[in-house]
Amino acid sequence: MRGFGIGLAAVITVAAPAQAVGDPVVEKQRLIVLSDIEAEADDSQSLIRLLLYANEIDIEGLIATTSIWLKTDPQPETMRRIVSGYGKVQPNLLRHAPGYPSAAQLLALIQTGQPGYGMASVGTGKDSAGSALLLRALERPDPRPLWVAVWGGANTLAQALHTLRATRSPAEAARLIAKLRVYTISDQDDSGAWLRREFPTLFYIVSTGPYSNGSWTGMGTPVEGIDNGLVSNDWIARNVQQGRGPLGALYPDVAWTMEGDTPSFLNLIPTGLSVPEHPEWGGWGGRYENYLPRPFPPGETVTGGVPLAPETRPLWTNADDAYTPMLPTPFSRPIASNKTFRGPTVTVWRWREAYQNDMAARMAWTTRLFADANHPPVPRLAHPDRLTVRSGEKILLDAAPSTDPDSDSLSFAWFPYPEAGSWKQPVPINPPENVYRANATAPVVDKPETLHFVLAVTDKGKPALTRYRRIVVAVVPAAN
Repeated sequence: MRGFGIGLAAVITVAAPAQAVGDPVVEKQRLIVLSDIEAEADDSQSLIRLLLYANEIDIEGLIATTSIWLKTDPQPETMRRIVSGYGKVQPNLLRHAPGYPSAAQLLALIQTGQPGYGMASVGTGKDSAGSALLLRALERPDPRPLWVAVWGGANTLAQALHTLRATRSPAEAARLIAKLRVYTISDQDDSGAWLRREFPTLFYIVSTGPYSNGSWTGMGTPVEGIDNGLVSNDWIARNVQQGRGPLGALYPDVAWTMEGDTPSFLNLIPTGLSVPEHPEWGGWGGRYENYLPRPFPPGETVTGGVPLAPETRPLWTNADDAYTPMLPTPFSRPIASNKTFRGPTVTVWRWREAYQNDMAARMAWTTRLFADANHPPVPRLAHPDRLTVRSGEKILLDAAPSTDPDSDSLSFAWFPYPEAGSWKQPVPINPPENVYRANATAPVVDKPETLHFVLAVTDKGKPALTRYRRIVVAVVPAAN
């Protein structure tokens, strides 16, 4: 390749352990969903998307809950209706990928959580079928973390931990709480603040404050200055709802926003981009940093009226990132836009084309034969994904072994992800950035730093699908 004159000698150390050459070993993530389904249409939308990835994530519970918008009468029957629709297409999904559970397996996981609103429904003797399911899953002898995605109020989780603390030794409670990974879509009752205060070691992701402060709003909210067609009612009708079989037909129209709850599980899908244990690395579901959020003005509430209590400890919350889109050109490689976007919602919507196309393809899987549908490419590296170089040296990036299951032509894009590493200045890919072998030049550092580069491999099927590999480079000062 023209302009590519570096060799493997530029790589002086490989950090261990590194499962990087070829296909990485991916462990499925465990997930329980708490949803105030029927409070708003987007919970049903998010559940339908989640079921399309039921082969990629171990779903261990679907619990109907309350919230500020649904203070009584949880609605598990809506979950059952959607899962029954999934059951009609599950045999066809298995034509495209193994591992889709049966509808009967999922129906057995649907329970009802606390019957009333917030902390008033939490306490001794107030256990629910939902809180009991959470405790059983937490005590299961499974070494993997247990993710809890909270789409409404969190009081069923609060009840589970209330009971756990009251009935287990402090050491046993601490051991089990250490397995939890909680992602809440803002606070939708007063139990979120209680959980963070009462369990200061609990791994917790949330956008604090009013909904306008939520990273998750980047999922479907139109963004001024970009093409928003991928989240339009027309796109949804053509790619999800109409002519896509019985599951797609259940996808409701947008009422307030499209799939505001979906970011809670997008980073659990093994696309090669996100690492769930590292929210600060970013992915389809956004990027989050661990710090103590600023207090909001006295009297301000979360949207809907949930009181805003000052946070008592650091938690995973909004990251303000910068993103400059790459724009296609008719006769050459993509070029950088002249506009850079900044803010927490950027960490979600920057991946919009990829996650929307991916859903459209999976919805097509529900009705089409394998030969008539598109399937994601398989990015592979010719080197480990953990490298160490010295200041000023070249960094080899080689994705030549990448393949596609449909024999589609592949496009390559390499780009830095500075926010994810310790070196916050972007280290550009030396042009061109759209070839399968590329390179970058390590910055000159006076102490060890880390850089993150992302490889995006996109096929030319319909719709075009993207998968990723992340390369983490340790840069050490040059030897004296």
